[in-house]
Amino acid sequence: MTLDEITSQIKNCASQMNARYGTVVFDEWAIVSLVQNKARILSYLGPRNDDFLKNFAKDLGMLRAELVGGQYGAGDFEFARHGIGTGFESFLVLGMGVYLICNNTRESMDSITKNPRWLEAQVPFAELADKVRVHPVVISGDTQLFKKS
Repeated sequence: MTLDEITSQIKNCASQMNARYGTVVFDEWAIVSLVQNKARILSYLGPRNDDFLKNFAKDLGMLRAELVGGQYGAGDFEFARHGIGTGFESFLVLGMGVYLICNNTRESMDSITKNPRWLEAQVPFAELADKVRVHPVVISGDTQLFKKS
């Protein structure tokens, strides 16, 4: 998949998750590249446009070990049950060195999962992961620029 294709898929996923949950699940969605140990924002949708990359290392928090451990393949994901505030709640591996970061800047993942609608809201996320597993995102060197969604 290309950056434009996955961005469209993510927007669709977010819309479906919110509809099934009854409110916003994740208010922050970012596609980041960690190629050569440099964090680059490829696409961002959320309330912290200017502060997202600046606070990336701190906000990675509990997901840091899993994200940088390299034990996940395209379509694999992880959730941090106790992430709060701007600490990231989830990531999805989109391709080699490319990740989707999902976050709710107001609620923790623990709080989100207490809503019985969470089970249904997970379906579009799992479907997105399955699509990525079959067609991982490939980013060429020329597209490693900030793209605001």
